[in-house]
Amino acid sequence: MIDLSHHIGPGAGVWWSQAGAEPTPLVHALLDQADEIGPVWAFCGLSWDQRLVQELPRSVSLSSYGALGQLRSLSRSGRLDVVPCHYSALPRLFAERALPSDVGFVQVSPPAADGTCSLGIGVDYIADAIAHTPVLIAEVNEKMPATTGAPRIPLECFAAVVETDRPIGEAPARAPDNVEQAIARNVAELIEDGDTLQMGVGSLPGAVLDLLSGHQDLGFHTGMISDGVLRLVEKGVLTGARKEIDPGLIVTGAALGSSELYDGLGDLPVEFRPASYTHSPTTLSRLRSLVSINSAIEVDLTGQVCAERRRGDYIGAVGGQVDFSRAAALTGARSIITLRATSNGDSTIVASPGGPVTTGRSDVDFVVTEHGTADLRGCDLPQRARRLTAIAAPEHRDELTSAAVQ
Repeated sequence: MIDLSHHIGPGAGVWWSQAGAEPTPLVHALLDQADEIGPVWAFCGLSWDQRLVQELPRSVSLSSYGALGQLRSLSRSGRLDVVPCHYSALPRLFAERALPSDVGFVQVSPPAADGTCSLGIGVDYIADAIAHTPVLIAEVNEKMPATTGAPRIPLECFAAVVETDRPIGEAPARAPDNVEQAIARNVAELIEDGDTLQMGVGSLPGAVLDLLSGHQDLGFHTGMISDGVLRLVEKGVLTGARKEIDPGLIVTGAALGSSELYDGLGDLPVEFRPASYTHSPTTLSRLRSLVSINSAIEVDLTGQVCAERRRGDYIGAVGGQVDFSRAAALTGARSIITLRATSNGDSTIVASPGGPVTTGRSDVDFVVTEHGTADLRGCDLPQRARRLTAIAAPEHRDELTSAAVQ
């Protein structure tokens, strides 16, 4: 096991890569040694590591941009500090040392002939944080694919290295249920040939992608890609031929999917770019064909979106939703918000927001549930309320109509 005390002192700030790129051996070493090292301030994104939930030492203060994956349990137990920021703000927060930036843990590909390593499937905020972090420690994983689009890191830049040969972490897979399939059908009707798409990962985005096999010349510019992207490329649908920038390329910050996706990256026209590019307002304003597709926890009758908290619990994130929704609504093509009409029997179309407003109503063009699509473009507040009530669950519509009249 690596002795981290040579590189991390009491009070140090440590960050690490997220999701499939999470350098698990290094994180576990930190958990094992944290009490001996002293207080540590840590930051990570989406994590699937159950040890963070089960064995997080009291000496580690953990923060994140959202309560994603296993971090939801930490949030519920009061052990996670959520930084409610736009994803596009992360590069600046690292540069200004508002986030932990003394030591960085990364998982990289084996060095090439020139001695440099790739960040593989996890470029996103990591590529930006590296420039402001004096000490880097790497897990060099034989199975991490080398990707293009971001600067490679010379092996000599790492203060310490742990060599592994383990499978890349795969995203939990679940087939879309009937509600998600209905939502996906409504979303697919809003997609036009030549659109450049941004969407997240999971069963609903996957269902949307599977319904687009009859489209032509779709493009992708997003924060994360999943297996559905691989299938559309194979079918000749995802060509990026009409993209205003990076034509012919899939641009993303990370890959979250199965081993099939990771193994197939070498055959895809994909470039992995840092958040300072993928989420930059300057970059996104050049994509006139941009269609953003994001999810919500609830939407109020004016179109305000909450994507962070439900019943007091932090279960989501601001993430890149506002970055992409605003660009799609202002300078792009369409901004789409999706959600189930109910959650545990309660309506998710609400009279007033029960949580923080993540995305303002002026940045939302369409709201989609399994019951239909509300086109909010050019609508005044009474029109918005009527259209949103019409796509709410039928059993809640009378109550929402009464609330709107008041």
